[in-house]
Amino acid sequence: MANVRPSPVLRRLSGVLLGVAACAACVGAGTGTGAGTTVEDDAPQPARIVELVGVLTRERIEAEAPGWAEAVGAARPDVAAALELGAVPPGASVDVVLGTWCGDSRREVARLWAALDALSAPVPFELRYVGVDRSKQEPQSLLEGLDLRYVPTFVVRRDGSEVGRIIESAPEGIERDLAALLSGARSGVISGRDDL
Repeated sequence: MANVRPSPVLRRLSGVLLGVAACAACVGAGTGTGAGTTVEDDAPQPARIVELVGVLTRERIEAEAPGWAEAVGAARPDVAAALELGAVPPGASVDVVLGTWCGDSRREVARLWAALDALSAPVPFELRYVGVDRSKQEPQSLLEGLDLRYVPTFVVRRDGSEVGRIIESAPEGIERDLAALLSGARSGVISGRDDL
């Protein structure tokens, strides 16, 4: 069989088609390469993912992490269980280790915030929020000794000693499971995961 070379017109057409395919891939990935208006300019942009790391506040998370404030408004905690949070013995602390990039963190922490909003009195325990990166390695100094595997993780301490933690999801609702740990009705690990 003889070697057949494509005609110059066919070679030019294949180059154009390859260029169109490459451009479509760039637009689909949100990395348009041409000048002027592209398809991506008019397309809805996905919510940006924010990775806040270190000691955080609710106000900063709601201001800087898209979707968190809306998640609080959409959360429907058990109000009776939420009121139990306000009645636990004072003196405990809760470290909430979360990822602002994590859907589980947004769901559980937003529900906790909605539960706390239902209280008419100040919270009788100390709350600290620690944002971690996606590898759950930073901020290293705040994660020492936590054995963190999943976020969110709610670490409950009383008199400086850990009494329990809620990992990733609270099977009875964060307000009920957290109240159980804070009151001493439960201890140890509480999670919706089967592998812990």
